[in-house]
Amino acid sequence: MAQTTEHPARPDSDTSSPPRRTRVHRAWLVAAVTFVTVIGAAGFASLPGLLIEPLHNEFGWSRGTIGFAVSVNLALYGLTAPFAAALMDRFGIRKVVACALAVIATGAGLTVFMTAAWQLVLCWGVLVGLGSGSMALAFAATVTNRWFAARRGLVTGILTAAGASGQLIFLPLLSWVVEHHDWRPAAEIVAVAALAVVPLVWLLLRDHPADVGLAAYGAESYAPKPAPAPGAARRALKALSTAARTGPFWLLAGTFAICGASTNGLVKTHFVPAAHDHGMPVTAAAGLLAVIGVFDVVGTIASGWFTDRFEARRLLAVYYGLRGVSLMFLPMLMAPSVHPPMIFFIVFYGLDWVATVPPTIALCREHYGEDSAIVFGWVLASHQVGAALVAFLGGVARDVFGSYDLVWYASGALCAMAALMALVIRRRPVPVSPVAA
Repeated sequence: MAQTTEHPARPDSDTSSPPRRTRVHRAWLVAAVTFVTVIGAAGFASLPGLLIEPLHNEFGWSRGTIGFAVSVNLALYGLTAPFAAALMDRFGIRKVVACALAVIATGAGLTVFMTAAWQLVLCWGVLVGLGSGSMALAFAATVTNRWFAARRGLVTGILTAAGASGQLIFLPLLSWVVEHHDWRPAAEIVAVAALAVVPLVWLLLRDHPADVGLAAYGAESYAPKPAPAPGAARRALKALSTAARTGPFWLLAGTFAICGASTNGLVKTHFVPAAHDHGMPVTAAAGLLAVIGVFDVVGTIASGWFTDRFEARRLLAVYYGLRGVSLMFLPMLMAPSVHPPMIFFIVFYGLDWVATVPPTIALCREHYGEDSAIVFGWVLASHQVGAALVAFLGGVARDVFGSYDLVWYASGALCAMAALMALVIRRRPVPVSPVAA
């Protein structure tokens, strides 16, 4: 991790003096703060699946109604991401992330006072959706692009795994709180966790290596900090307009929509109530999701390592194909208690959960160069639209058919389609720009 290109100037000052050596590059500290930040914000993502039954029992709202609020959250999570990436170029990473955490805390905190379904949509759907969208994987892509010229795949995998780590930390705690103390204290825990990370972000996170007189990790030369990019919304839309004229964008967006449908929209939202339908206690089902989080960390970091060494589109095809097969078997594994075949599914699915992120970001970087973080934000928007549709339709299917089986089978078929789409993505032999190189 040693790096040689630090300048002894203070942030934003003239950095023309010769570099001096440092033992550990500051980029690793920034990556560590980013990891902890995403963990702190991940608590909100652990709660919706635990709220379906308590809200249904207390207020009489249908699962479809509650699923709609979750779908608004998931859709805004994705649609906000590209604009947030552009805002980070305009105002800096630190300010945008600190504000996002405050919005998450506000939305989660206000849910304890709600009495009507529209308030759930407003607080958990709109406010938490907007805040979490600014903390989306586009945040990890922006940090990686700015601070790392080497080991990008590995760092992307580590930062992506932060969400799984948050799930691992919060799910057992929140499920126990919901089971023994009601759902309101669980929402308050999420709000406090998001607020607790704000000081860490403000004190330790920096927008660019030049702020501390450094070159990016692995870069051959020092680069000055670019001027703030005006017109964040215009830039985000321009990046979309340009990317939308290319085939790889639509293939990446399509595969990532299926990724969201089969993870956040389906398993994270509906696995706990589906297992509860078969007689499994909520705490046991939430514990299984937490185990997914354990192996998600391993799988995502490994995927980042693979992405640095193997062709990204082939990795995506393998990941989606294996995921589809596992979903086809899930309805046969549901039972009142945890048994070895179910544990095997959980471990297998955990390894594959967001292993798709590092190769998807790598393909965005390969095809779209310096706009790759914003383009990935739009690809992530499709991920969340897919998740939102299944979060809503999964609840409706349960209300109509009395079972989730049809949803599991349909998602497995979609994953098979995503595997074929990934193989169609063409390779780009020459990078878009020197930045992409």
